[in-house]
Amino acid sequence: MHKDITEKRIKCPHCGNHLHVTIDSSAGDQNYYDECPSCCNDIHFNLHIDEYHQKIHLAIDSDDEQVF
Repeated sequence: MHKDITEKRIKCPHCGNHLHVTIDSSAGDQNYYDECPSCCNDIHFNLHIDEYHQKIHLAIDSDDEQVF
């Protein structure tokens, strides 16, 4: 497997289903949406590459929080 490709197990913030996602860190920091295969709701992915510590930080959320 290429060193920039990582597999992670996450939990859908909508339905709680566990799924495996493939992360390609070769493009640097990323902010994108992908659909949960179980509930079909969008999951917001925020990927940050910490090159200094050589770590990948992945934050996921439902992105449906409202700010008042």
